[in-house]
Amino acid sequence: MDKFLVPAEPSARASKNTLKWRPWKRSAVELNGRFEPKYRHYLSSLLVQSFSEVGAFPHRYHVDGAPCATNYLSQIEYGSFMCPRQGISCLEFDNKGYYLASVTKSGCLTINDFETLYCQSNQPCSTEVEAKHVMHISSPEQFDVVRWNVAYQNEVVCSSLKSNEISLFDIGYVSSEPVEMLRTRQSVDARGCEVQKGFSDVAFSPTDATRLFASNTYGAINLWDRRVGPLPYLELTTGSRDSLNSLQLNIENQIIYGAGKCGKIYVWDLRGGTTAGVFQNPREVQNSPLKSFKVAAMLDKIETLKEQSDVVTREVHSIDLDPSCPYQLGFHLDDGWSGVLDLHNHCVTHIHCPPPAWLRGADLSSNLFYLRKPAWLPTYSVYVVPSVPENGIHLLDFFPDVSSPSHVDYFGDTGESAEVSNQTRRNRSIPLSEGVTACTAHPVNGSIIAGTELASLLVISQKHKRLSGE
Repeated sequence: MDKFLVPAEPSARASKNTLKWRPWKRSAVELNGRFEPKYRHYLSSLLVQSFSEVGAFPHRYHVDGAPCATNYLSQIEYGSFMCPRQGISCLEFDNKGYYLASVTKSGCLTINDFETLYCQSNQPCSTEVEAKHVMHISSPEQFDVVRWNVAYQNEVVCSSLKSNEISLFDIGYVSSEPVEMLRTRQSVDARGCEVQKGFSDVAFSPTDATRLFASNTYGAINLWDRRVGPLPYLELTTGSRDSLNSLQLNIENQIIYGAGKCGKIYVWDLRGGTTAGVFQNPREVQNSPLKSFKVAAMLDKIETLKEQSDVVTREVHSIDLDPSCPYQLGFHLDDGWSGVLDLHNHCVTHIHCPPPAWLRGADLSSNLFYLRKPAWLPTYSVYVVPSVPENGIHLLDFFPDVSSPSHVDYFGDTGESAEVSNQTRRNRSIPLSEGVTACTAHPVNGSIIAGTELASLLVISQKHKRLSGE
């Protein structure tokens, strides 16, 4: 608004200590018709402060009148701890946020209607209404990944770290059997034994429902064209046999990122350097990565971090592209550290380093069973990370600017708004009722759903408030 005002001529009687105009943030939004980045950052700090747990929904489903595998295991105690095999290993919203898909370690695939979950969380005691779920399938096999087909939203895919088969389910069919199965080619080791290649992550092409990517536990990414057959037609290798835990496909469907146990992030160019489109000629795609980044080496370049902590190579549990800033690649390590790799400058720009779990005498047994899966809020560059070892999540401000408190060059705010900014612009930890293994965020309103070690779904959002009336 200030830019539309004509400044008056300075008067000789004017005081030297004249008051400065404060920026009219809301009016600027109304005049420009869009949110400026700094104003969006300001709003994100207010949003983070409003989040809390508003609902908890345990997994209490039945199959043919008997408790399903996850429900049964949740009732069994092994000494002083619960069975680690029943927890939620992955969950994801569809494109519009209508449905939520989740899988458990004990083999349950569940599709929930988000609106039903959100409305039930408004009740004094949130309990799972079994009859209202869209789909519930109980399988004897372990499930570690669930993803929606981006180009065909009636389809979900499930995979396991212990199986070389990928199951595709169509929620339009009332059937517990997958509509299609994909698998890898058989291979043997030096002793003649068959190599079991489980799948740690899956991604679909955003423009083609038949293109599928999956990272495996043998250090490679397999590519399928479902029109050709159930076997992959191309394999991208890392040159190592260490497991790849996570993969990401960029928005232009041209670059794929993978990260895993050896602490490296790999980059492949699917165009092969000569073709204009993706997958036009698989022979021209380079099987070896175009570039790789060792996370520990990049962290070692941050002087302030190096002075306070020993930087060692750690396993990368997950990588995620920021939906509001595509050149920010978020990563999460097995020791609880999280950060951002700037894909333009090839350096770590943000870092969050909580105290190690062993320092507080925490039990780290659950880390052996779960690959923790964080998530980005859809608009504000806020990274939602499971807290280790406490029961809760971290909301990390990874805004792409030095004003972010997690930025490696952050030195605090100065000026008139410094006091307000220091109170609002900070990372926040939200305590929850159970330990979290995976997170996902609603693509429209930003509500967070957290999956827990006890197979519950926790809804984290703004608290429901009634309008006061006569």
